[in-house]
Amino acid sequence: MIPGMTAEPVQHERASLEEMAMLSMEFGRLLMESGASARIADEIVGRVARGLGVERVDLRVGYASLAITIGVGPEGITRMRKIGLLGVNQRLDHEIRQLAARVECGEATASTARDELDRLARETPRYPGCMVDVAVGLACAAFGRLLGVDWTAVGPVFVAASIAQTFRRRLAMYQVNVFIAATLVAFLASVLSGLWARWLGSRTVDTAMMASVLLLVPGVPSLNAQNDILEGRPTLGSARAVWVAVMLVFVTAGVWLGQMLLGEGRP
Repeated sequence: MIPGMTAEPVQHERASLEEMAMLSMEFGRLLMESGASARIADEIVGRVARGLGVERVDLRVGYASLAITIGVGPEGITRMRKIGLLGVNQRLDHEIRQLAARVECGEATASTARDELDRLARETPRYPGCMVDVAVGLACAAFGRLLGVDWTAVGPVFVAASIAQTFRRRLAMYQVNVFIAATLVAFLASVLSGLWARWLGSRTVDTAMMASVLLLVPGVPSLNAQNDILEGRPTLGSARAVWVAVMLVFVTAGVWLGQMLLGEGRP
């Protein structure tokens, strides 16, 4: 150091607009794919962007894409990116919100947040598949009992739903179309539960067949569709509602095929 001169504080280089825009949208994409509503995604993206130093941020949330416009001073940039299949992952959703809070408070830089976000998407633990299968079977059996299934059919519903969930996970691994997969899973679950319930002498075979496919009911997408419409996003909410309706049609087709095979269908 030259005598007489004082050391200047080190200034951390601010992330580029490109990096801030893409990182903010990555938070929104993962939230949407984890089952978050559009309002939550919008809020989190805004917090992350402002935490990175953005002064103005506008986000458009679509069913299959995100578009963001950010600005710092006279500079601005607009970027878009695709959203993958919308699923449900509450643990990842929670972890992303915690990371967003750290970015908002200035505790994480853009590069740090990017690395941590990639790690969360890659390493966030999931429940073992066998545990999920058993839990789904228990849930369907419990709902079946609430729907009026007699005790004789509770066991068949539990076993059929557990097997159907295992089959569903296998189809997802091979990236089978979600609607075709729903029909196949509904057919398998309804046939297995119907056969075993009939063999055990149950008087509620039809109800047991319907209870065994409750694992396919898109509950979270239905709630998000309703919330999006009520919160002033009718386009996105309508898209979600159409997806839910089509899913239910394919599930119904699978149950109907199972009933026709077993001769349990009614006119």
